[in-house]
Amino acid sequence: MGGWQHFAHGADIGVRGTGRSQAEAFANAAVALTAVVTDPEAVRPVETIHVECAVTDPELLLCEWLNAIVFEMATRHMLFSRYDVRIDGARLRAELCGERVDITRHAPAVEVKGATLTELSVRRGEDGEWSAQCVLDV
Repeated sequence: MGGWQHFAHGADIGVRGTGRSQAEAFANAAVALTAVVTDPEAVRPVETIHVECAVTDPELLLCEWLNAIVFEMATRHMLFSRYDVRIDGARLRAELCGERVDITRHAPAVEVKGATLTELSVRRGEDGEWSAQCVLDV
């Protein structure tokens, strides 16, 4: 039953995504990233951006993935609410669906600077559920 959550970490904030697959956990970690900035439900999925990452280590792939989202948010002045992720070995391909930032409607709380290696973890539990987490620099 995937989902996402935040966890406290000093002055920064941790994000965690869970899911039935590694791809679903990565997608939910991305929703948690959006939720650091604004309510993901307030972001309409009206524009699609394609992203690809390739890293052999699953934990570093998560960090690369989240940093790719931060880059797209910053350079395109967009927020994303839906993430369609496919992982094939060391390659991640995804569609980010969202819209340009509307300061009045989205009321961005903070600016995410990037994903860090702090508390970085990608693992599959005994119950088969995947978890993907790290701390974001805000």
